[in-house]
Order: sequence, then structure tokens, then C-alpha cells
Amino acid sequence: MTTMTPKKSRRARTYAVALATGALALAGCSSGGGGSDPKDSNEPRMESQDITLGTAADSTGPAKDLPGAKKGGTVTVLQRDAFEHLDPGQIYVSDELIMQTLYNRTLTNYQFDDKTGKAKLVGDLATDTGKSSDGGRTWTYTLKDGLKFEDGSPITSRDVRHAVERLYAPFEAAGPTYLQQWLSGEGQKYRKALPDGPYKGKHLPKSVLDTPDDKTIIFHFDQPRAEVPFAVAMPNIGAVPPGKDTKQKYDKAPLASGPYKIKNFKPGKGIQFVRNDQWDPRTDPIRHQYVDRFDVSFGHQWVDSTRRLQADKGADRTGMTFTNAVDPSQISTVLKDKEAMSRSLTETQPYVDVVSINTDRVKDKKVREAIAWAFPSGQYLQQFGGPKAGEVGGGLVGPTLKGYDPSFDPYQKKKYPGGNAKKARELLKEAGKEGYELVYAYGNGDTHQDASVVVQRALERAGFTVQKKEIDQSTYYTQIGKVKNKFDLYRSSWGADWPSASTVVPPVYDGKNVYDDSANYSHLNVPSVNAEIGRITKVSDLSRATSQWIKLSEKILTEEVPAVPTFYNRLFTLWGSGLGGVKFNSVYGAVDPTAVFVK
Repeated sequence: MTTMTPKKSRRARTYAVALATGALALAGCSSGGGGSDPKDSNEPRMESQDITLGTAADSTGPAKDLPGAKKGGTVTVLQRDAFEHLDPGQIYVSDELIMQTLYNRTLTNYQFDDKTGKAKLVGDLATDTGKSSDGGRTWTYTLKDGLKFEDGSPITSRDVRHAVERLYAPFEAAGPTYLQQWLSGEGQKYRKALPDGPYKGKHLPKSVLDTPDDKTIIFHFDQPRAEVPFAVAMPNIGAVPPGKDTKQKYDKAPLASGPYKIKNFKPGKGIQFVRNDQWDPRTDPIRHQYVDRFDVSFGHQWVDSTRRLQADKGADRTGMTFTNAVDPSQISTVLKDKEAMSRSLTETQPYVDVVSINTDRVKDKKVREAIAWAFPSGQYLQQFGGPKAGEVGGGLVGPTLKGYDPSFDPYQKKKYPGGNAKKARELLKEAGKEGYELVYAYGNGDTHQDASVVVQRALERAGFTVQKKEIDQSTYYTQIGKVKNKFDLYRSSWGADWPSASTVVPPVYDGKNVYDDSANYSHLNVPSVNAEIGRITKVSDLSRATSQWIKLSEKILTEEVPAVPTFYNRLFTLWGSGLGGVKFNSVYGAVDPTAVFVK
């Protein structure tokens, strides 16, 4: 999944696959401020997160009411980036991922404990997290009673089948692909199974996807798939009624199944979410419907949202943001404001920021190693806010994943925050590539422009010649996502889609994923790496697989050097004093609106 700052798929918003130092991705920590001691609530939790599987009882609604919660009122939401997608099949960046929880329901989903912030996977549209058979090759889901779309029509297995099959259509290009690939082939091969989606009357065979009655969905895989319950929690595995599917136009007006529905979407300007009177809380163990309306407006740079939320005046008293971080230039001021800090959170996100190296252009491993040693990760992080924005990273897998090794730092990023220019010069000399020219691409936001100066100076100290290439922030991920791009280095950010490195290593470093708009930004395609990914994918013991994914990520970094780890993202953010129920969604690395109420 990508975060968010320039922007792209897989929770990519820079992925979000970057959110400005507060980024987009999954697997996280405990809940944010507003609950326990303010000092505790503002210290990031660095432990990995184990998400337990809930029971059928855990999957029944309604969600537990929050003390002091009441109905009514309007919440204003200040967002920097405009939502590009509303179609759940196209959503894969952090701000959109958290936004869709208001109106979109999936087969399973995450239930967060309001006191501890711990996550549990439960049935959302489904009665439970699924029943496996045939050694894990077959997974069966049963829909709950009383499920309806916003127009009052019942949600059936036919609608879930249609939601899955439409993901095979060519226009569905931005969302996650786990389930499609598991059902029908790796990379983009799955599209051949249903090249037009369901729009010409064809369907996946019953031996792949079966809906024997209105309540039952059965997935058949060619090998055991232990992580299916997590994959069907992704936003694209929900329900879309065939008769209301407007194909590409669905991206502007999807039909709601959650407690809110879309109103007044003005691309580039804002959107409203209002109550959906067809949503039945008795079917939903996750969401509340306290607020009458969420008014979301776009174009609020962090300087603006920070200033307004700290001042806490007028409508901003009931204001919040899903993903805007406290602006780096204002962090020291906010830290001194005890009242503002009492309504803040600082949480580790599942996103790992890296600078990808285009291996199609930078073919010499010693040159890539020199880049890795020279890159000033610590100084780079300072441009985005320092410790409140993240922690200098040593590896490709972050601290929110089980098996993370804090001591792994092969290029000594923590020891040399400005880079090790001497070591880099030695490597360039050995390679006979002194003065090697690099094209460094970056988004045109102020922070990224400042960071580009730091990067250029460090690389030039190490003996490189650096050409900077500025890219419009709104098309950043589209530009770096082209396999035939003309850049050597570019920032990207990726977050685990659930707490497993299986959602990091294969999508970002498998050679089968070298295609336009893929998360494999380095274009790494190494047969031995591809083979090891294929082997580990078949390991059914999740605990054993986890350690092997971590080991492989370390091998990729040291032996192939496709990217330079820079930092593990944190989100430091504020909300208005008139709100309660604000918490952190550790899976999406964003502020969770599903329990927010106006005091």
C-alpha cells in the first residue's frame, strides 16, 4: 500500500505506495491520543502488531457505544490532497483508504479496541472471517442478514461476485491485486481470465469463484492461501450491484453500504458524507453513525491545517484531518502548546520511505551501493519533521511488522545521518565510475524541494554528478510508475496491507511486477529473488513464512541494492477540542473517523 506525498497506487501518496511523512500503509501501533495519559499518547509505539482473528460473535453488531458519545453535528475535515478515486476497486492510498471506511463495507474488516487500539479482524459483510477447507485452498464466506445498499436493495453474493469480477476489467488499474492474482495468475496474467470483466456476460468459472445461493461466496485457489481473511478486508473486496455499476463513472458516485453515503463530490474541491438511512447498525461491529455529516475540503497544505487545528476557533473546534501531519516548521511550537498536545497523536505507520534506484538505468551494483552509503537519510528525514515524522530506517521492512530487526542497518544510516561520503567514493573508484551522473526526481512540494537540495549535496560530496528533475506532485506516482521513465532515483513509500511482509516483498521486489503503475519502482527482476518469493509464498505456516520474508528482504537490500531505506513513517497530527472518539487506524496509518462524535 502506498502513502502520500506525490501520489500513486498501493497506498501510495507521497504512497501513500506517501503521505508527507505521516504516510499511508498498514500494520501499526496502538490508538492515538484522547484516551490515556497525554505523555503516553504522544509517544509513538514501536512494537509490531499482531492482529487476531475474531469469532462469529465478534462479527455481530452493533459496535460498542463510546462513553459520552452523542448523535448530531458536522465535522470538518481538512485534507491536503484531493481524492482521486471513490470507486473502492481503485482505492489504494492512505487518505482514500481511511475515507472509504465511512461508506464502503468489505467481507472482513478491522475492529479497533477504543482503549488499547489493538486490532482484531472480524466479519464485516460476512458472518465471520471465513471458513477454509481443502487444506486452505478453498475459502467460504456467508453474508449477514439485513445488509442493504443506500437505495434499499439487498446486498447478495451476486453483488460480491460482481465486485470481484469487475477488478479484471482494464479500467480497474489502481487498486490491490492480491485476490485476483491468487485466483487467476500472477502479475497481470490474471486479466486474461476475464479480459472484459463481467461486462459482456462472462464470469469466472465456478471452480474459481462460486456463489451457489444469495448468501454464499466460495473462493477456490490452486494452492493453500492462509492470508485470505486479510486479503478480503481490502476495500475492493466488497459489493457492487451489477445494475448500478457505471464502470469508469462509478469512480465518482459509488453506491454506499456503510453508515454514510456520498453527497456533493466536487473533484479537486471537496466532498460531503451524510447519513445512510439504509445502514443497519445491528449488522456492523465496527462503525458508528454519530455525526450527521462530514464536510471534507481539499487543498489545505500542512501549514494551513496545523495553524487552524492548533488555534481551535469556530468551525475548526469540530475539525480534524485524516492524514495531514503537523507541518515540520510548526512542530516545535505545537510541542510547547499543552492544550493542543492534549488533542494530538503520534503514531508509527506501516509505511517505509525509500529512495528507489532504477535498476534498468543504474546497472552496476557498486554504483548502487555507493548511492546507498552516500544517501543522507537522517538529514533527509529532518526536512520532513525529524523524530515526530519518522525514525531513520535501516531496512526495507518497518517496525510495525512482526520479525522486524532494529539492529539491521547495513549502510549504517543511524551512524551516518548525512551519509558516508568516504565509503561511497571508494566504491565509485572501484567501479571506475567517478563522477557518475544521476537524475534525481522529486515532487514539487516545498518540503520535497528542500529535501532535494540536501540529497544533491550529499551525493555530490560522494563523487556523483546530480541532475535534479522536479515533477508535479499530482502526477508524481504516474511519472515514476512508468517502466520507461528517465529517472535514476526517486522517493517512494510502501506500507504492508496487513501485518505480514508478504504484502511488502512480493509486490515491491518480484520481477513479475515490473509493469507500468506497479509498486516495483526499482524494476528489480532477479531470477533467484523471484524463485525465493515463489517458494515462500507456498509456506502455509504464517510464523515460519514471516521470518523467511524478513530474511529475504535483508538479502535483497544487501545483495541487489534496489533501494535506499530512508525512514519509517510516523503521523503527528491534531484535531479540534469539540470532537471525541478520535482514534488511530493502525492498518491504514491514518486518523479513524468511524467513531468520531461532536461533544
